[in-house]
Amino acid sequence: MISNRGVKMIILIGGEKGGSGKTTIATNLSAMRTKDTGDLLLIDTDKQQTASYWCSLREDNQIFPRVASIQKFEKAVRTETLALKTKYKDITIDAGGRDSSELRSALLVADKAIFPLRPSQFDLWTLGRMNTLVETATEFNEKLNAFIVINQASPNPAVKEVEEARELINEFGNLKLLKTHLCERIVYRRAAIQGMAVTEYKPEDTKAIEEMKNLYEEIFDEQ
Repeated sequence: MISNRGVKMIILIGGEKGGSGKTTIATNLSAMRTKDTGDLLLIDTDKQQTASYWCSLREDNQIFPRVASIQKFEKAVRTETLALKTKYKDITIDAGGRDSSELRSALLVADKAIFPLRPSQFDLWTLGRMNTLVETATEFNEKLNAFIVINQASPNPAVKEVEEARELINEFGNLKLLKTHLCERIVYRRAAIQGMAVTEYKPEDTKAIEEMKNLYEEIFDEQ
């Protein structure tokens, strides 16, 4: 059922480090938002084109609703997003895992930038560079708000890596930590190879669904 919740928003899912689950988050959010509003565009700026391939799988497997998507690279990310923002209720941008012209262009037009990071020291070392990127972007895009989401955390409650990561992230003034974190779960990969979001996949993984719904609600201000 299509609802009227939410407002027009451009959301960037990006970062400097590969393998942190950016495309998984971008595609899940896009499928959920399309189902909720019926009016979203997913822009794939990663030359690996994983998000575009996911959209193709979705169409081939006749999974509805269809997620509208296009590919844009380099400076066209900014110009085309600005040109298209009046035609869609929301736009999600999937940017590759590196400091690229696509990432910098997307930061200039996004309302919210979401940076997934694994709770490992190697990923957390990138925080300083991302903090600087956001600081530079906000000189030209005053509406930009940037957030970190901890992704691929251990589902074992005895492992304290999420709490340790939270303490470090709080030291960076241009980055805010989302309350929701996502755990490492095989269902994310299983859903992706079918062109699905975890909320659509059978058999259901209730923990993964709850995590992704919490992230969706937090990003789209629906809590």
